[in-house]
Amino acid sequence: TSPWWVTGDADALERAITNLLDNAAKWSPEGGVVTVTLEHGTLMVADEGPGISPEDLPHVFERFYRSAESRGMPGSGLGLSSVRSIAERHGGDVRAGSAPGGAGAAFWLTVPGQPSPPDGAPE
Repeated sequence: TSPWWVTGDADALERAITNLLDNAAKWSPEGGVVTVTLEHGTLMVADEGPGISPEDLPHVFERFYRSAESRGMPGSGLGLSSVRSIAERHGGDVRAGSAPGGAGAAFWLTVPGQPSPPDGAPE
């Protein structure tokens, strides 16, 4: 993990990261591991759950979209849509796919920033 300094709406960015972490925890089996890394401005959150089916993958960031597997679980279908909106408002993006190693889902959130604090920023 490497530091990454971002200028933006701290509450919104926190909400985006929390949504990704909550989803990973929700989909992980009991005793499963959620992996979080931050490298060069890209935050990856991966779980050990069932992953995202190829049919659902193009839709996971749509408002109110719920896969057939998720309809019996808590949630409104707004979390990932919100993550995408927050990323885009900050000039970044988010993508979904298979976790490294192929077991589970992973999300990559990228927001422009820099590896050291801007001049005058508190450390």
